[in-house]
Amino acid sequence: MELTRIFDLFLFAVPTLITGIIAYKFFKAHTKNEDGRRRFLLKKDLQVSALPSRLQAYERMALFLERITPSKLLLRVSPKSDDKNMYEALLIQSIEQEFEHNLSQQIYVTDKCWSIIVAAKNATIQLIRKANLSEKTDSADKLREIILTEMMERKAPSDTALMFIKDEVSSLW
Repeated sequence: MELTRIFDLFLFAVPTLITGIIAYKFFKAHTKNEDGRRRFLLKKDLQVSALPSRLQAYERMALFLERITPSKLLLRVSPKSDDKNMYEALLIQSIEQEFEHNLSQQIYVTDKCWSIIVAAKNATIQLIRKANLSEKTDSADKLREIILTEMMERKAPSDTALMFIKDEVSSLW
């Protein structure tokens, strides 16, 4: 009689265990799904609130690139003397000040975008230095002329970076 009782108990326990295991797996999957949904909604809300800051950062970096475009920089920063080295230093100082003013924007733009912006800034400075080292350059006005001539022959480094920013902003939508 004991053996039949144990057998009956076993027959009742097996379906209960199977039901318990199925319920455990179902609730585990459900909990995981809910957790993922909450994370998605939280991330979506954060993106919505961060989007205006990111767009503002891209706008500021676009303005920075426009301001360091050699042709516009030369119009905005005029030489204070005829010394070409002083004018070169003044142009580079203007670029560096603009850059330092916008340093905090790097937290809102992608690393690749920031690298391209820094490369455009450095290439513009190199362009100015190269023009100043030219044998033809003997005054600040001649330095301006050589830089402007160079810009007629090729695109400014900031133009390439600006195109990248535009592409990156359009991908945000």
